[in-house]
Amino acid sequence: MAPEDPRPAQKRPAKKPGRGKRPAKPGTVPSVTAGGRRQVPWMTVGAVVVVLIIVGALAAYLAPKYIDREEAQKFVPSASNPDPSDDIDGVTKVFYPAGQHVAPTQRVAYDQSPPFGGPHDAIWATCTGIVYPNPLRSENAVHALEHGSIWITYNPETIASGDLDKLKSKVEGQQYILLSPYPGLSSPISLQSWGHQLKLASAGDKRVDEFITALRRNSQTNVYPGQPQQSAYPEVGATCDALVGQGFDPSNPPPADQGPLPSDAVKMNGQGTQQATNEAGVPAAPTTPGAATAPAVPAPTPTPAG
Repeated sequence: MAPEDPRPAQKRPAKKPGRGKRPAKPGTVPSVTAGGRRQVPWMTVGAVVVVLIIVGALAAYLAPKYIDREEAQKFVPSASNPDPSDDIDGVTKVFYPAGQHVAPTQRVAYDQSPPFGGPHDAIWATCTGIVYPNPLRSENAVHALEHGSIWITYNPETIASGDLDKLKSKVEGQQYILLSPYPGLSSPISLQSWGHQLKLASAGDKRVDEFITALRRNSQTNVYPGQPQQSAYPEVGATCDALVGQGFDPSNPPPADQGPLPSDAVKMNGQGTQQATNEAGVPAAPTTPGAATAPAVPAPTPTPAG
């Protein structure tokens, strides 16, 4: 048996509270320990995840709208970019002289279908966001283009299902735009402004809004090659309101002409027309009997369509 150690047993000093632990840094989330293991602050992690999801959703929602808005601004006309439709694929552009009027009984041998310039009736088709259920007389519709409006036409036989409603949503309640069927149209949809035309297959094509933005009431000059003083449409400041009792009732407009052109149809060179004198932007010439006066209104700055 081993002899006992005569030295008294030594006791280890008691640990002071908190000794051996590093103090938490300011701004950190304290962790809870159990069994010596650090616990994950799940509530904090969950809150961060929720915030990140919200931020991501907002970015996904707003970014395309911002991009679309920036893209639309490219088609707003300005002095440095007088005719943004030059950048729209498929647009046909022709310079037509203004103010050549025909009588209500005359027809014009238009060079385009639908026409988008040339001689026209002395009374314009009301173009205050009206959706016409029946085909219009082209001579009245062309005069509306001369006032800076957009005439949207569609082939009732070939337009895709749902596209007519899309077009109506772009027209109804809007100024300087009108919509009507055009039987026999070579494409499902065609957009016209004075001197410009764009034929399309779908109302969902982004070029619909680009065309409207670029050309509705575009009063910029330097639009047509060789015609630096001419604006995109001739009668800058002219109204689109109805002239009640003067030849065009929007609730019962003159019907579209039917059948082949008569031998005395007015040519595109204007032979047989009378020069208008009563409208903004049209030079003085012999007056047209019975022509209506177009009250001048200021042309606003174009805004992106849609």
